[in-house]
Amino acid sequence: MTAPARTRTSADLIRAEEPVLAHNYHPLPVVVARAEGTWVEDVEGRRYLDMLAGYSALNFGHRHPALIEAAHQQLDRLTLTSRAFHHDRLAEFAQRLAALTGLDMVLPMNTGAEAVESGIKVARKWAYEVKGVPADRATIVVAAENFHGRTTTIVSFSTDETARAGFGPFTPGFRIVPYNDLAALEAAVDETTAAVLIEPIQGEAGVVIPDDGYLAGVRELTRRRGCLFIADEIQSGLGRTGRTLAVEHEGVVPDMLLLGKALGGGIVPVSAVVARRDVLAVLGPGSHGSTFGGNPLAAAVGTAVVSLLETGEFQARAATLGGVLRDGLTGLVGRGVVAFRARGLWAGVDVDPAVGTGREIGERLLAEGVLVKDTHGSTIRLAPPLTITEEELGTALGALGRVLEG
Repeated sequence: MTAPARTRTSADLIRAEEPVLAHNYHPLPVVVARAEGTWVEDVEGRRYLDMLAGYSALNFGHRHPALIEAAHQQLDRLTLTSRAFHHDRLAEFAQRLAALTGLDMVLPMNTGAEAVESGIKVARKWAYEVKGVPADRATIVVAAENFHGRTTTIVSFSTDETARAGFGPFTPGFRIVPYNDLAALEAAVDETTAAVLIEPIQGEAGVVIPDDGYLAGVRELTRRRGCLFIADEIQSGLGRTGRTLAVEHEGVVPDMLLLGKALGGGIVPVSAVVARRDVLAVLGPGSHGSTFGGNPLAAAVGTAVVSLLETGEFQARAATLGGVLRDGLTGLVGRGVVAFRARGLWAGVDVDPAVGTGREIGERLLAEGVLVKDTHGSTIRLAPPLTITEEELGTALGALGRVLEG
């Protein structure tokens, strides 16, 4: 008689990964098996409050009913054609996304890094064909401590040696200046500059928010000097900061937006370059492409995401509950928290190194049933789903307070 199969524990599954999975991540020791809304459940049935939301990919929570319904309906009809043919979901997705962002044209892609790579290509081609930069001399100005992805080209202009070490030779054509420094940016821009590429809020760096007027200054400078302003809103966009886009806090409209993460609703990878018509018009057939970019399933889910944002409900929730988050973190300053930066439902929290590293704080919060992620040193990031309730937010802040007190 065959013995019944033993249910594999979290420890079993973590050990099973070791010999076969590349070690490019160092995840917390939890194995998630199910999720709903703001909560996840591991293989043993323990529940955790998700305060990371897939680095903002899950802005609308796990398995939002409207997004799941859109995916199910599309799965029963059509999933992929490639862009060799038209399909019946793409026009609506592009039209509504363009309208939501206040721009003209959409280039659909898959991952955030792919959107960044695509934006770089478009900016260079625009520089040669429209601005008149001599061939192969276009430059793009970026900010130190940036995070735009980990492809070879993108790590070429990273200042994070962990991301760069061992991956050279690097792609030329980038100039790095300090973030939040308009004078340095002005000095770096010249006649070869195709674009300035920045995050309106630097996420991986610890939710670093620039001074008031910085984004407006970048917009004025790029317009005056005849180059493009590219805003990477892959993490900061789509409701996270209390506005549809983080640049809206300064009333700024860039020439090009890079979107991803939340655009796929936590269901499928969906990203996009959204830009002025004259910018994306430099692309012609064969000059750029993606087999899965803009596929029917992605377009259906992406349209459902745009529909959720069109009501303004999630932006308002992020703004209102962002105040609750700020108040809670303010109460922890001097009690284990050295400082924090927050906008909407997004915060970087600097913990006293004497209390623990960011990794250690994450492990202690895991034991309390709360999931967060560390970044550099003793900084942790909080980015819960925008569906979180005030009570759940209080639960997370209470757990953080207990962890900090030891």
